Amino acid sequence: MNFPSFRTAAAVTVAVCIAAAARAESAFAMQNVPARAGVSLNGNWRIMVDPYQAGYYDFHGNPQKDGGVGANLAPKSKSDHEEMGIPDNSPVLAVPGDWNTQRPELYMYEGTIWYKREFDCAARPGRREFLWFGAANYRAIVFLNGQRIGEHEGGFTPFQFEVTGKLHERGNALIVMVDDTRHADAVPQTMTDWWNYGGLTRDVRLLDLPETFIEDYSIQLEKGSSDRIAAWVRLNGPRKAQTVTIRIPGAVEAYANTNADGVARLTIPAKIALWSPERPKLYDVTVEAATDSVRDRIGFRTVATAGQRILIDGKPVFLRGASIHSEAPFRTGRVYSEAEARTLLSWAKELGCNFVRLAHYPHDENMVRVADEMGLLLWTEVPVYWAIQWENPVVYANAERQLTEMIARDKNRASIILWSVANETPQGDARLKFLSSLAAKARELDPTRLVTAATLTHEPTPGHYAADDPLGRYLDVLGCNEYIGWYDGPPEKLDSVSWETPYDKPVVFSEFGAEALAGNHGGEDTAWTEENMAMIYRRQVAMFNRVPFLQGTIAWILMDFRSPRRKVPGIQDDFNRKGLIAPRGDKKLAFYVLRDFYREKEKQAAR
Repeated sequence: MNFPSFRTAAAVTVAVCIAAAARAESAFAMQNVPARAGVSLNGNWRIMVDPYQAGYYDFHGNPQKDGGVGANLAPKSKSDHEEMGIPDNSPVLAVPGDWNTQRPELYMYEGTIWYKREFDCAARPGRREFLWFGAANYRAIVFLNGQRIGEHEGGFTPFQFEVTGKLHERGNALIVMVDDTRHADAVPQTMTDWWNYGGLTRDVRLLDLPETFIEDYSIQLEKGSSDRIAAWVRLNGPRKAQTVTIRIPGAVEAYANTNADGVARLTIPAKIALWSPERPKLYDVTVEAATDSVRDRIGFRTVATAGQRILIDGKPVFLRGASIHSEAPFRTGRVYSEAEARTLLSWAKELGCNFVRLAHYPHDENMVRVADEMGLLLWTEVPVYWAIQWENPVVYANAERQLTEMIARDKNRASIILWSVANETPQGDARLKFLSSLAAKARELDPTRLVTAATLTHEPTPGHYAADDPLGRYLDVLGCNEYIGWYDGPPEKLDSVSWETPYDKPVVFSEFGAEALAGNHGGEDTAWTEENMAMIYRRQVAMFNRVPFLQGTIAWILMDFRSPRRKVPGIQDDFNRKGLIAPRGDKKLAFYVLRDFYREKEKQAAR
């Protein structure tokens, strides 16, 4: 079921205006929400499936004058025939969670579903309340007690709205319209190779904060230094003039006064143990003001490049990697829990990884926090994927906003070393301008990390490959996706190919792989078998050893994941089967081929 939503000129104009207003309402990003006081609004929510968006638009495509379903209208008498609403006998969906895997009839549904949750709230004087959403795919419009309070576009980053003074002690009605319809002018656009899981896919919370609270902070090593911390803290509220304290037990206690904007900046000498994949040291950091205090767990490490090498804490590192989609192990569906994040990342560690690429969008915050604990380096990216509308300024603004929201949430996580601005995009002047601007924005927001992108393979002459995408001029690390032996020629081609690059920069193979159904066995020359996949991996590994400038390899992919593009009956059945592990945890033969290669690379690094 793939129903179009209203996209009349009038509706589009209204949507653009509403979106602009909503972004203004949710302009700031609150740091470290898991540590904030408040209550969870997770659980069963009542729903209404609305493929025509009739609960929001009238029959001419204009927004309902009375607010539609969001107004939470109830029949006033037994003769009232109110059609649009979410009564108490409506079906339910669990939040967090995608709708596709919770109800069979919604498996392939793309469109709009309305969610409703009622709750009580005893608001306290001198406190402020915020509704916070970990993510909603893709567009969400939020109503509280019949009033529209805001909107967010983008399926993988958090957003919040202040609702101070709008709550009742009893019977608050929170209604959210979630629309996951794909559009050509969206980010990502209509064509992807992952399942478009719709819904309130991550936690929903009601936050309870002081009148003036610690809104955001950055506490990381100063660029180029291993013993100086560059920090800033921003307050939100009427008491912007305060003294801010940062405490790191056994290492730092530093003070600074905020300016007129509520911002304090500190440069702090510190003798600290550095975070690394081998020793992922995290400090219990406290950020304190007169009116608020927040605790976090933060690691400190440096990341840089030197010619064609990547340096972590000043030492060269070869990235032994695998990509991961936000696909839940065992149950499948969108990942949202710490336990699922820990399972996936533990599998990566078992493979011998020191690095994971979180493809192709920002993953749940649990993933990056668990990676911090486990000592896994991360690449995280925005869904600027394949061919999008490069010359559309609205699309660029959307991509930049998602990049900004991703960096805002995760800037204090030591595990993240690479911000990625794109995957497999077709070359051209408009694309180059778009992506180079995104790369510049990433550096402006966070100069302490490296910027990358996954580019397409280039074979200028038969058997001779070049990592030479023009975008490389604007990147710190060039990712190159190659599928030699699977999409690109027979497996034997891997035995003789050569590689070069014009860049004195690190190059990583950001994707490689082949496909097999777990448990499907046969000869090495038989497609879709584990033996065929393992044979291609053996040849890939041999090729890696012949590329002198290669600084990392990232297998595609750790675990099989759902994709509507994958239709081979009895083999794919809506799954991309390039995973080294099946969703139930079964390891394919290729897993052990790559594990042995990564073990050898680890031994070489230790010598």
